[in-house]
Amino acid sequence: MFDNVCKFLAETFSSDFATWLLGESITLTELSPSELSLEPIRADALILLQSNEVVLHLEFQTQPKADIPFRMIDYRLRVYRRFKSKRMRQVVIYLQQTNSELVQQTTFTLEETSHKFEVIRLWEQPTSVFLEHPGLLPFAVLSQTNNRTATLQQVAQEISEITDQRIQNNIAASAFILAGLVLEKEIIQQLLRRELVQESVTYQAILAEGLAEGRAEEVRRVAINLLKEGISVQIVMKVTGLSVEQVQQLTSEQAGSTEE
Repeated sequence: MFDNVCKFLAETFSSDFATWLLGESITLTELSPSELSLEPIRADALILLQSNEVVLHLEFQTQPKADIPFRMIDYRLRVYRRFKSKRMRQVVIYLQQTNSELVQQTTFTLEETSHKFEVIRLWEQPTSVFLEHPGLLPFAVLSQTNNRTATLQQVAQEISEITDQRIQNNIAASAFILAGLVLEKEIIQQLLRRELVQESVTYQAILAEGLAEGRAEEVRRVAINLLKEGISVQIVMKVTGLSVEQVQQLTSEQAGSTEE
């Protein structure tokens, strides 16, 4: 759910993100991962935005992952293959504070090959940065602040001054969701007008997608457990509603993890 919110903000308010991360207010359009390769490509937490001169690659993460450095060099090479003349800015943005050393990694190294990328740990960023543009307001509560409740209150005030009702609703909904990483729901509800959040089409869509993802993961776990017990593909299909291709993919994944 948090990844979906970040994707929405970056794609809807791309000029705000360009000002923050590129230092220039330019219009960026979405670059589909499918344009970079004919092979399957993992798109979770991935955002690719482009202009005529630059590609902005963002990865939002709530939890650190060991494969992030490889993902960064992988996408850099994919983009170079497709757009040799475009410069590229790659940024991993960690949302939730952690002591894991993984959030310090800014380099992929393999023998003589080395690739650098940027990492932003939101809890180390000045709050003022996120109060300057509407599309960044939802991140303010995750920034370097001694009083998250007061910061969210300030964000709520800024949101109330947005004149476009649709934008106001969507920013409020996004702030509501991201604040859930660091504040209790009761506090958030006290500070953000509930009707703004509920009226946001984006909020409802994100909730629905989150529930769908949860159900899909549950079905996937059931299928994996059945396969581990030696249940036939046909029965797994009948029980879970998955296609034969999906079950065969899970079978292959299980075989691969067993060999490792």
